[in-house]
Amino acid sequence: MPPRPELSFADSLQSERRKEFYETHRSIAIAMILIVFLAPFAGLFVRGLAGIVGGVVISAIGYYLTPYIVLKLQA
Repeated sequence: MPPRPELSFADSLQSERRKEFYETHRSIAIAMILIVFLAPFAGLFVRGLAGIVGGVVISAIGYYLTPYIVLKLQA
């Protein structure tokens, strides 16, 4: 079932809605996998331990907000 276009911010935080989104948008899912795994290493390279924490935070926020942002930009 494709995600509903009227996705609200609260809906985008539900795991089932995120799963639906990433299953229908494979290329975005692959990009998010790369970002989630590579952002902490990029942070380590740039800022050390603080960069690792920043990379983890950025990748987690990106994982949760990407479905909401992409569907809002498509609308």
